[in-house]
Amino acid sequence: MPTDAVFTPPSGPIRGWIDGSVARATGIPYAMSDRFEEPRPVADRDGTLVATDWSPACPQRPVPFLDAVLGGSVEGLEADEHCQRLSVTAPRDAGPGDGLPVMVWLHGGSYTSGAGDVPIMDPAPLVAEQRVIAVTVTYRLGLFGYLGGVAGKPANLGLFDQLEALRWVRRNIAAFGGDPERVTVFGQSAGGDAVAHLMATPDASGLFRRAIIQSAPFALARRRAAMVEAMNEAARGITADDSMQDVLDAQPAVEKAASGFGLRRATPFGTQYGQPPLPAEEDIDAAWHRHAPDVDVLIGHTAQEATLFVPRIPALQRLARLPLIGRVLSRGAVAALTRIIYGAGSRRFARRHARAGGSAHHYVVSWAAPGNPWRAAHTVDLPLLFGDEGTWQRADLVAGARWADLDAAAKRVREVWGRFARGEDLGDSGRVPGALSYHRVH
Repeated sequence: MPTDAVFTPPSGPIRGWIDGSVARATGIPYAMSDRFEEPRPVADRDGTLVATDWSPACPQRPVPFLDAVLGGSVEGLEADEHCQRLSVTAPRDAGPGDGLPVMVWLHGGSYTSGAGDVPIMDPAPLVAEQRVIAVTVTYRLGLFGYLGGVAGKPANLGLFDQLEALRWVRRNIAAFGGDPERVTVFGQSAGGDAVAHLMATPDASGLFRRAIIQSAPFALARRRAAMVEAMNEAARGITADDSMQDVLDAQPAVEKAASGFGLRRATPFGTQYGQPPLPAEEDIDAAWHRHAPDVDVLIGHTAQEATLFVPRIPALQRLARLPLIGRVLSRGAVAALTRIIYGAGSRRFARRHARAGGSAHHYVVSWAAPGNPWRAAHTVDLPLLFGDEGTWQRADLVAGARWADLDAAAKRVREVWGRFARGEDLGDSGRVPGALSYHRVH
């Protein structure tokens, strides 16, 4: 039977459990709100919170294609519109005063899917091997968290949720053995985009010292105002009184309103410039510049990000089916899209950060399962950081790899992430053969 783990943070006593080599406290409320409202912190408690259930996922529409690639989904999690919860995973023997580095994870999923406690993103291996505290955050998505900007519907609600989670961490994490002065925020895809935009938010000042930005689609973040306006018009009839299911059923029509806006339609929901807490679009680089000296950055992407999107772009599918030259042309298109959407933006971000007085390293993940058609696609960094053989066994993404080989590479990648979170200098360059390379940006 699991053994209790008791914590006494300022927010009130919490009872979690021991799970092998780690201690967990899961499903902790960090904020609350009604629909289309900014979050407010949860009041402190006198009684003990039993934190043994996983955080519920924000309500979302299924993505069968992605579930097959990753071999996991939010299926086993409760869906709850009031999903502002977080889970803490710590080394089993950690305690108050240990001052361990803290790593706060923001999941990806195009701001429409995913959750902090999806099993394939279990941080237990990272925590146990690197002796860090991991905090996985669940926040509002889609129509619940990432549209708005009109009367009665504020924008950036998911970003506000993340800020509240970071405030909770700042105030409470020492009780779990963490150091509130050594917080690293890291995220992948939409989560990486969120990390970058938290760095431009004055409200986040002092809440984290380091940032790992994984596969953020920077090329899709700008010039979105007309698309957002069209989506808001399509969502005009959705109210706070509609049922949760009615909101989900309306989302495809809202997404369709983005269909005439080029590549940006691939991520129709997202952060909005010029809406609290973000500056106007023309001021975003200046905001990043101002905060650069305060945050060390590790930023990068996978070698063939765009491979994941070939089955969802008809033109690329037709290209791949051409006799003889189809494969070559398809790979060329993947390389170009990877560079345009992920590579150029991440390198530009790193160079700007370094010029502004910040510390920046840029990486590329090259690991791929032998013979696997997905190669080093978008999301291939996830099995190198999280989960175990059981959680990844059904994933098409890693089919063909021996778990022992994958795990050996993963341990070394997690070591790099752990060194960064501890504040160690990564040096001018480094690599994990067959998996990762990185260098300091000047």
